[in-house]
Amino acid sequence: MTSIKQNINQITHQIENSIQKCGRNPDSVQLLAVTKTKPIELLEQAIEAGQRIFGENYVQEGIEKVQYFQKQHPTTSLEWHFIGPIQSNKTRPIAEHFDWVHSVERLKIAQRLNDQRPSELGELNVLIQVNTSSEESKSGTTAEEVMELAAAIDKMPNLTLRGLMSIPANVSNYAGQLAAFKQLTSIQNQLRAQYPQVDTLSMGMSGDMDAAIEAGSTMVRIGTAIFGARDYKNKE
Repeated sequence: MTSIKQNINQITHQIENSIQKCGRNPDSVQLLAVTKTKPIELLEQAIEAGQRIFGENYVQEGIEKVQYFQKQHPTTSLEWHFIGPIQSNKTRPIAEHFDWVHSVERLKIAQRLNDQRPSELGELNVLIQVNTSSEESKSGTTAEEVMELAAAIDKMPNLTLRGLMSIPANVSNYAGQLAAFKQLTSIQNQLRAQYPQVDTLSMGMSGDMDAAIEAGSTMVRIGTAIFGARDYKNKE
């Protein structure tokens, strides 16, 4: 049975190989460890292995972890990303505890995050989630609505627009994965032309990471390949 450290090393090596194959900058892709449903003990092992960026899907679970590490490991600098769907009644705790939000898809949610962000925490980094596959079961704004939402976010003093996130359709062939990711890259290029601070493309998971990196991903979201299968019992 492999350890968390071995898994992180293996994923890191795969990222490095993918970057090298497509001739990108060696430091251009970050590993976001997705820790939803995972116990504190496994996160501590990941931190011991050098991982510092973590993603959570469930608000209460994520906050408990943030608070635990702030109290128990106050000198360890961690970065917390909220990557799950956002309900209006959950924006305040998200704004108060996370450093990044990947799943902004509506103006109302963006406005609430802005209004509820404590000033002492600085600006909240946000990504617009785009539903590139137009699947009704998936969250995200349409490609056509991105620029309008981006313009609104850019005017909000407590938010910083950093880029885009997507969860594309589950396609097994590499060419199909690459084509889906390139749609998001194209939208990102339009954004960056207007907003120079935009620098992040959150796309790619265990099964499609290589295609995402070739298409331009700057942050891959990896959970199961690091921590094993998830237990969804008793989750909100």
